[in-house]
Amino acid sequence: MSIGIGLPISDPAALLGWARRADAGPFSTLGLLDRLVYDNPEPLTALAVLAGATTRVRLQTEVLLAPLRETALLAKQAATLDRMSGGRFVLGVGVGGREDDHHVAGTPLRERGRRLDQQLADLCRLWSGEPYSAEAGPIGPAPAREGGPELLIGAFKPKALARVARWGDGLLAAAPPSWVGGLFDTVRRDWREHGRKGEPRLVAQVNVALGPDSVAHEAKAAMRAYYAFTDMAEHMVRGMLTAPGDIRAAIRAYRDLGADEVMLYCWGSDPGQVDRLADLC
Repeated sequence: MSIGIGLPISDPAALLGWARRADAGPFSTLGLLDRLVYDNPEPLTALAVLAGATTRVRLQTEVLLAPLRETALLAKQAATLDRMSGGRFVLGVGVGGREDDHHVAGTPLRERGRRLDQQLADLCRLWSGEPYSAEAGPIGPAPAREGGPELLIGAFKPKALARVARWGDGLLAAAPPSWVGGLFDTVRRDWREHGRKGEPRLVAQVNVALGPDSVAHEAKAAMRAYYAFTDMAEHMVRGMLTAPGDIRAAIRAYRDLGADEVMLYCWGSDPGQVDRLADLC
C-alpha cells in the first residue's frame, strides 16, 4: 500500500518545500483540497507549480469541485497538467456542498450532482480525442495517459459511489476505517456489476498532525475553521490523529481493508511533519 501526503493550505509559498521533502522521501502522492470562497491556493495552479519542483510523486486534487468549473476548460487544464508532469496527475473530483462556492461560480447548488455526471461523461469523451460537438473540434493536448489522467471520485452515498464504476478509476474516501470498509465494498460490487475489468483503485484519507503540541493546536484550528459551515466541525476535529501509534494503527487498518493508498492529510504548516510521518511508513 502506498502512502501520500495531503498539503496544508495556509501558506501557498511554503508548499514547494513540502513537495521537495515528500519527493525525496517514501511518499507516493501530494494531495491538495479545493474551495473557491476560502483562503486556499487554487489546486490546479498550485499542483502545476509543484510538478515542476518534483520528479517522482503524483499530484492529486483531493477533491476538485468540478461543478464549479467550465467543463471544456477543465478538460484542457487537466490534460495539460497530466502531459507536462509526465502522467503524474490524478484528478480527484467531487460535487462540493458549500453554497457560497456555488453562488460565486454561478452554478446551482441543487444541480451539482447532475452537472458532475454530465461533466464526467464529457471529460472522458474529450480526453479520448473526440470533437467537442458538431460545431467544434477536439480539445487538446492529449493527456499523457490514454483516455485521460487517473480519475478518482470522492463520494460517500450510493448514488455518488456509483460514479466510480460508470466513469472513474477509483474511489477517494475521506472516512475512518470503521466506515470506509463499507464504501470499498459498495464500489467493488458496482465495479463488477458494470463489467469493468481489473479492480477499482481504493484511496483512503485520514487527517493527521504530528509534532509538538503547537502543531496539533494549529491543525485543529485550521480544520475547525474549514468545516465551520457545517455542524460537523468538532466531530471532524476529534477524528484528527495526533499520536504516532494511532497513525500507524490507522495505516494498518486501511491496509487490511484493501486500500491501495492512504493519504495522510496535514492541516498544520510545519513541514517537519513530512519527515516525522516518513518515519511511520
